[in-house]
Amino acid sequence: MVVGAGAVGVLMSIPGQTMGVSVFTDDLLAATGLSRIALSNTYLVGTLASGLLLPFGGVLFDRHGARPLAILACWGLGATLCFLTVADHASRGLASALSVVFPVSPTAAAAVVLCVAFTALRFSGQGMLTMVSRAMVSKWFDRRRGQVAGLLGVVINFGFSLAPALLGFWIGAAGWRGAWLGMAATVGIGMSGLAWLLFRDNPEECGLHMDGGTSSPAPLPPDQGPAPKDVAALEPEELGYTRAEALRTLVFWVFAFALAIQSMVYTGITFHIVDLGAEHGMGRVEVVSLFIPIAVVSMSMGFAVGLAADRLRLQWLVMAMMVFQAIGFVGFAQLQDPVWRAVGVAGWGLSGGFYGPLTTVAIPKLFGRRHLGAISGALMSLLVMASALGPSALAMSKLVLGAYRPGLLALCALPAIAFALAPFARTPGPRPTA
Repeated sequence: MVVGAGAVGVLMSIPGQTMGVSVFTDDLLAATGLSRIALSNTYLVGTLASGLLLPFGGVLFDRHGARPLAILACWGLGATLCFLTVADHASRGLASALSVVFPVSPTAAAAVVLCVAFTALRFSGQGMLTMVSRAMVSKWFDRRRGQVAGLLGVVINFGFSLAPALLGFWIGAAGWRGAWLGMAATVGIGMSGLAWLLFRDNPEECGLHMDGGTSSPAPLPPDQGPAPKDVAALEPEELGYTRAEALRTLVFWVFAFALAIQSMVYTGITFHIVDLGAEHGMGRVEVVSLFIPIAVVSMSMGFAVGLAADRLRLQWLVMAMMVFQAIGFVGFAQLQDPVWRAVGVAGWGLSGGFYGPLTTVAIPKLFGRRHLGAISGALMSLLVMASALGPSALAMSKLVLGAYRPGLLALCALPAIAFALAPFARTPGPRPTA
C-alpha cells in the first residue's frame, strides 16, 4: 500500500516536473509574448527559488510526517495550476496596475508573474510532493529498500515516459487552459484524498517494523526522537546523522553532484526537446516519441539497479551512472544520425534507471532515517536548483553558439569529474552515540 501510494504521489507531481511543463511551452510563449530565452530564465528563477525553500520543507517533513505535507503539496500544486491558466491575463492586469506609477511592458509583467508561478509549481510539485512520496517509502524499508526503489522506478519511469504524449493529447482535446484545470482537479482533489487515506509516515506508527512484521512499542510522533532508555536498543543506522553531519561528508556531495548532473542536463533537453529535434530535422511527434524507448530502457535498468543497491557499494553505481550519462549527452548532441540517436536513447535510459533508485536509497542507507526529511530536503534542493540551470544553459548555447550540440558536448566534463571523485567517497560508519 505504501509503495503504491508513494508511486502515485510521484506520478502526480508530473505537472510540476519539466516534462509536464515542456508540452505547454509553446502555448505560454504565444500567450505571454515572451521569447524562448526569457521563458527559460523565468523557469530558472522560479526553480532556483523553490530549491532554496526545500530545506525548510524537509525539516517540516521530519516534524509533521508524510500525510499532512503531501496533502498541502497537492493543494498548492492544484492552486498553482489554476493560476497558470490565467497567467497571461494576470500579467496584463499587473502591467496595467503598475503603469499608474511607472510604465511596465506586458512582457516584463509576464516574466514577473511566471517567476512567481514557477516558484510555486516547482516547490509543490517537483519538490515537496516528490520528496515526501519518496522519503515516506524509504522509511518503510531497510533490507529491501533497493528492491522497492527498483519497483518504484519501474512504475514512475513508465508514467513519466507516457506523460508528454498524454498531456499533448489532453491539450489537443481541452486546450492548454482546460488541460491545466483538469490536472489541478486531479491533483488538488484526487491525490490529496489519496494521501489522506494511504500515506503513513513510518511503520512504527502502524504497529509494524521495517520490511514487515508486527511491533509492540507505541509509535512516536515524527518530531520526537527515542526516549534515552531506548537509544541503546536501536540499530546504528537508526541513530541517524543530522543534516549538518551529512553535509560535512564527501559521499553526500558526490551523490548530490552526480544526481544533479542528471537533473540539470536532461531537464534542459526535455524543456527544449521540440526545438532540439527541429535543429536535427525531426518533427514534434518524432522527437517526443523518443521518450518511449527511453522509458523502456530506464524501467529495465531501474529494477536491476534497485536489486544491486541492496548488495553493492553505492559508489560503484554512481560511477556506472556517470558513464551512461556521458554516452547520453553525446548521443543527443547528434540526433540527426540514427545510430547516435539510438546511442543517446540508450545512454539516457540507462542513466535514468540509476536516478530513481539512488535518490530513494542513498540517503537512508548512508545516514539513517532519523533526519531523513532534513537531509533529503537538502539533496532535493540541490537537484531542483541544478534542474533550473539546464534549460537556460542550453538556451544560451543555442543563442551564443547557434546550436545545442556544443553545449551538450561541453557538459560531458561534468560526469567525468563525478566519476573521478566517486572512489574517494567513503561510506560513513555508524554515528557516534557520545
